[in-house]
Parts: sequence; structure tokens; C-alpha cells
Amino acid sequence: MQYWLMKSEPDEFSIHDLKERPRQTEPWTGVRNYQARNNLNAMKPGDRVLFHHSSVSPAGIAGLAEVVSEAFPDPSALDPQSDYFDAKATPEKNPWRAVNVRFVKVFPRLLSLDEMREIPGLEKMLVLKRGMRLSVQPVSAAEYRAITAWMQKANKPSPRAVPMSR
Repeated sequence: MQYWLMKSEPDEFSIHDLKERPRQTEPWTGVRNYQARNNLNAMKPGDRVLFHHSSVSPAGIAGLAEVVSEAFPDPSALDPQSDYFDAKATPEKNPWRAVNVRFVKVFPRLLSLDEMREIPGLEKMLVLKRGMRLSVQPVSAAEYRAITAWMQKANKPSPRAVPMSR
């Protein structure tokens, strides 16, 4: 099993949107970075996901999801109506990939990047590196466990806690 952090802008697609989807499952489409695409290709069903809300203040981890499919060609690359349309992609040669993800859990509050910096064992986590904008990134098993354990025992808001809003 592998562990991942996947970023989404909550006004475009949030953890709450995933929870409300039929069977609480949705294709993760629209990734247009080759390194992030390669990470999607490496995913397998059963892999665990930290669902990160980005491009908001504060940004942070909103909950958990699970990969439920192998990577497949991203259909949004072929859809001229999509914001993620790629005029160079064809049904025969589509470089972009997607995976299906399933909702697991909404955290009772957002785990902000500032609070994550306080958690022992996360010092090398990619999302905490200055300038790291990769939308799909690997997470170590130890980092995943540290975050889920922190959120398990941290149901009470800390001074830096950020309530989840809808």
C-alpha cells in the first residue's frame, strides 16, 4: 500500500463534494503536470489519500480518501468543454491520467500547514517544503500515520485549529 496527498481547490471540488457523489466515488481528473501524472500512474486500488484543500487561506488537509482504480486515460483532456482540455491529446494518444477515488472521512477540522509543521515526523513532508506546488505527491507511511494519529486525538481545536466550513 502507498500513501498520497492530493490537492484540490475546495471551490472546484472539496472533500464534501466527494462525500456527496454517488457511491462517494469520483474520477480525479485535470492533472496537467508530468510529475503529478506519473504519481497517478503509480497508484493502485487501496492506496490511501490525504485530501488537501489548496488555494485557500489557510490551506490544509480536510480528510481522507482511498484510490479505487488503476490509472486510466483522463477523459477531460479530450473534452473541448472542459477547463482541462488538451488540444494535442487524442483518444489514441492521451498523455494525461486519472484515477477513481472514494471518500473515507472528513476531519472534524482542517489540519493547516502551520499546524502540520508542529507535528513531529513531518519535517521532510513534501507539502511543507517552500514552493512545493505539486498537486499529487507521495507521502510516507510514517507521515500518513502521524497525521491520522494527530487528528484522531486532536478532536478538540488547538490554538491553530481551523474549523471546517461548507
